[in-house]
Amino acid sequence: MLPILRDYLERLAMLHEDIKLAIRDLPVEALDWTPGPDMNSINALVTHAAGSERYWIGEVAGQDPSGRVRDIEFEARGLAAEVLIAQLDHVLNHSQRVLDGLSAEALGAARGTERGSVRSHDPDDSPLTVAWALFHALEHTGLHAGQIQMTRQLWEQRQRP
Repeated sequence: MLPILRDYLERLAMLHEDIKLAIRDLPVEALDWTPGPDMNSINALVTHAAGSERYWIGEVAGQDPSGRVRDIEFEARGLAAEVLIAQLDHVLNHSQRVLDGLSAEALGAARGTERGSVRSHDPDDSPLTVAWALFHALEHTGLHAGQIQMTRQLWEQRQRP
């Protein structure tokens, strides 16, 4: 594996560990709880983060179709922490296999997805590169890790007398 991709995978794995630490001992009730209207539960956030990573790293960068249906990720309910952790472990293992197979030349390869499809602030609708997809996946996982941690904190505050 390229050194930059080894470092990338290490950082991605650390984000997974942050998420696992935030959810490990929560009951399903907490994992399904939403802090307010139009907000997502931890179940939805973890399922979406895993689905997004599988899409951006597996499908876009690795050209391994995921069959992803993004909207369904936000409907995740009733999953225990162990199930969510298994999702994260599974997608990280897949991401590692993809990263193992990428060359330096592949990082600059164009993919069919356009920037506008990811709500980019960049008005350029040119095809994305593999490197862009990887950076987006890391950024996206970090964003949702923070949301998951914050949702847990809000849940814990709500539980205090």
